Amino acid sequence: MTSRAMTEPAFLVLTALVDEPRHGYGIAQEVERLSAGHVHLKIGTLYGVLDRLAADGWVEADREEVRQGRLRRYYRLTDEGARALEEEAVRLADNARRAVERLRLRQGLKQGPRQGFSKGLSEAGGPA
Repeated sequence: MTSRAMTEPAFLVLTALVDEPRHGYGIAQEVERLSAGHVHLKIGTLYGVLDRLAADGWVEADREEVRQGRLRRYYRLTDEGARALEEEAVRLADNARRAVERLRLRQGLKQGPRQGFSKGLSEAGGPA
């Protein structure tokens, strides 16, 4: 992995490409779905992210197709990109776990354990 931190858009683009190659619009739609509608990639941003990921060797062109007179370039995740994504996912999960542990400790020191905090995290897909 490179020394710079992975941005959220890069993380989501790599995640969108895990299961299959996708063209630009398909990537943008999958990123929006993966982020539960919180991340909307504009075309300029998307292609900037794809260019950086390609320069890092994490994605590559898969194929090109012409659909309704328009060229669609499909991108796929490389093995190196999958390793980088996994490393980043583990790093983020570790950071989230440490934050949750510290928040629980803080809450316990203030007023005893609160069920609402744990319940809210597990419902949001975070650590329980």
